[in-house]
Order: sequence, then C-alpha cells, then structure tokens
Amino acid sequence: MINEENKSVFIGGQIKKAREEAGMSQMDLARSLRFESGTAISLIEGGERKVTAENLALIANVLHRDIKYFLGEDEGKAVDVKVALRADKNISSEDKDAILRFIEMAKNKHERGN
Repeated sequence: MINEENKSVFIGGQIKKAREEAGMSQMDLARSLRFESGTAISLIEGGERKVTAENLALIANVLHRDIKYFLGEDEGKAVDVKVALRADKNISSEDKDAILRFIEMAKNKHERGN
C-alpha cells in the first residue's frame, strides 16, 4: 500500500500509465469524465490535484482496470477479463457467459493438472 504523503503522485502516475497503455490522450480521458479540458487530467497525473473516489471509479471503468491497480494493490486476472467484458458493449450476454464458462473450464483443467 502507498503512504499518505505520495498517494496523489502515485495514483496520478498509475492513471497516466494506464491511460497511455489504453492509447488515450489526456483530452480523451477528460471527455470521458466530462471535464472541459485535459488540464484536470494533467494535474491529476502529476499529483497536483487529488482525484475523487467517484472519478477514480470512472477512470477505472474507462481504462478497463480494476480500481486496485490505481491504489498499488494486486489486480486479479479474472477481474480484468470480467471488467473488459462488461465494458465491451458489442458482445452479447450469451457470448459473455460463454467466455466466462470457458475461463472457468480452463481454470478447472489447470487445477487438475491436465
């Protein structure tokens, strides 16, 4: 876990890293949060502006990350898949269920050592 002094800097750095990995500009992320400009994102990423819990949850959703990632905690791989599936509006419920069943089947096979 991160200490209180550098929490904003750490979280901002994680947001920047996830945003860049997602191929988004600061303005893209700002628009997703309904900010008027990318300046707010720049300030958040630099640790100069604290991010609210509500905005952090929105950022996690937009960037397809578990909120734990931004807090320096371990993300579960299954959570990543589930977050990505929830975020993709072009996949039907039936397809999402089939993918999740396949993941469970693969985990069970791995646990049995096959």
